[in-house]
Amino acid sequence: MKGYRDTQADLEEEIGRDVENIMRGNDVRSGRGSAWYDPETGKGSGNTAPARGGCGRTGGGAPNTSRRGGRAGGPQRPQQPGRNAGRNPAPAQRADGRAAQAPAPSARSGGPSLIPGMEDSGIGGPKKRKSEPEPSRTPYVFISYFFVLIFVSLIGYLVYFNVRLKDDVLNSPYNKRQNALAQVVTRGELRSADGTTLAYTKTDEDGEETRVYPEDEMYAHVIGYASNGKSGLESLANYELLTSHYNLIDRIINEFREVKNPGDTVVTTLNHELQEAAYDALGSYDGAVIALDPKTGDCLAMVSKPDFDPNTIEEDWEEIVSDSGNSQLVNRALQGAYPPGSTFKIVTALSYLRTYGDADDFSYDCEGTYTLKGGDEVHCYGGTAHGEEDFTGAFANSCNCAFSEIGLDLSAGQLRETAKSLLFGEKLPIRLNYRKSSFSLEDSSSDFKLVQTAFGQGDTLISPYYIALLASAVANDGVVMQTNLIDHIETADGDFVSEPKRKEYKRILSSEEAEELKELMEAVVTDGTGGKLDGEDYYAACKTGSAEYVKADGELGTHSWFVGFAGEDEDDIGLVVAVIAENGGSGSGTALPIAKQVFEAYY
Repeated sequence: MKGYRDTQADLEEEIGRDVENIMRGNDVRSGRGSAWYDPETGKGSGNTAPARGGCGRTGGGAPNTSRRGGRAGGPQRPQQPGRNAGRNPAPAQRADGRAAQAPAPSARSGGPSLIPGMEDSGIGGPKKRKSEPEPSRTPYVFISYFFVLIFVSLIGYLVYFNVRLKDDVLNSPYNKRQNALAQVVTRGELRSADGTTLAYTKTDEDGEETRVYPEDEMYAHVIGYASNGKSGLESLANYELLTSHYNLIDRIINEFREVKNPGDTVVTTLNHELQEAAYDALGSYDGAVIALDPKTGDCLAMVSKPDFDPNTIEEDWEEIVSDSGNSQLVNRALQGAYPPGSTFKIVTALSYLRTYGDADDFSYDCEGTYTLKGGDEVHCYGGTAHGEEDFTGAFANSCNCAFSEIGLDLSAGQLRETAKSLLFGEKLPIRLNYRKSSFSLEDSSSDFKLVQTAFGQGDTLISPYYIALLASAVANDGVVMQTNLIDHIETADGDFVSEPKRKEYKRILSSEEAEELKELMEAVVTDGTGGKLDGEDYYAACKTGSAEYVKADGELGTHSWFVGFAGEDEDDIGLVVAVIAENGGSGSGTALPIAKQVFEAYY
């Protein structure tokens, strides 16, 4: 008798059939003593009872003697009719005489298997695995945010650079790009707002370039120079002067011909008529004159003496820099540091009004001398006794004695706080080099130091530009404008290129404070030291000052100060002028007449 499925072909056929049944989901759990059964067809071997517990016995308890089915959990071969019939008991019978069907696969089995141990190995059915925790996303989130932060920071810096730093970098003398531009562009012209040429480049037959300044010394500091370094507008507008927006076709032709293109023209805010009037009015005095439009911030004139000739700056350089006594290269309008004298009474008056609300109850009887408890004395200019004064009268007469009393009514802290709010020691709104004003008064300072500071002596130092800004705020409803020196840029043949925006810099006074200070300065003209401006065809308000200083020889000298504004009327103020005449004596005697000439040139 042929052996039971002992050929390789039979084994492969059997395995194929079992796999098919697995795919159809019809297998039952295999075990020792279990029989093959197909639930769909109802066919199977003679032993249809499933194995229980894998104990190696059939459902009826008889031992399984099949030579390939004796292993626990292994697949059982189907019984063929007529073969090995005596080895296995008959199928289990139900009460009605029919054979019992094999039960469905156990839920514990996890599915059918072909090979013993498949339940545990996962072969032939799903294996229940322990769940693994998902990896943390925190590092990736952190890295993403980090790169987003870098990107946003870069964008922010680019915006800041273009708004705040671009012009300084482009015009920096350390910017090598300027040297490259100078190889292909002829430096452009500088002109006044009314069309006067202030600087241009002359090229000879050999291609040698010479910078020419037609007005010689008049604009020396504000226009500056372009050799031996750069200063003034020559430095401020350097990039614009070396940039060409000339006709595109002509530029291309010039490049092929290896001819330089003409640089753009920088039209300044300077008014030639005012500049000439200020220069002539200052005369032989060392000092400065500066004129501003309070509404726009435009600088209309800027004069500083002693001066130099920018046409011969290279030849005169060694002599100029070795003459430390005159400091010819210093722009005194912006970089001068002078005691403010009575012009500082604008600050003291404001501090008093802020502290007490008004000055209606103030009264003082000036005898020309004020004696402090320690015996120190203060004198009005020239020893003048002003008699009975109210607050406005004390300001109009520039009474040192009355302002000594006002200073003692204030504390050092109150005066210091007011000065700081008015830009003392703070950044100022101009792109040329300047010197910050300084204010030195401590809480521990003596009463004598306090009263000296209150009427403009002590250790306080200001520039003409600073006091002009303060007067501009008074004239412009308390607002300081950004100071402009460039009106617009145009091409060499006159086409418009660009212009800077006029913008507010900072409000330093309330509208009410500006109006109160304006009224005090009007009283200086109508009833005080500024009487020389009274009765003119234009409205004027001012403050004069006389500031004592120690000369190089140890003797006392007096600087002459003026700051004021004028207009068609008090609601249409168009010009602020500040004047310092070194060792010029009283403000009303020297500085005021200089300013008056500037006003008359404008109105």
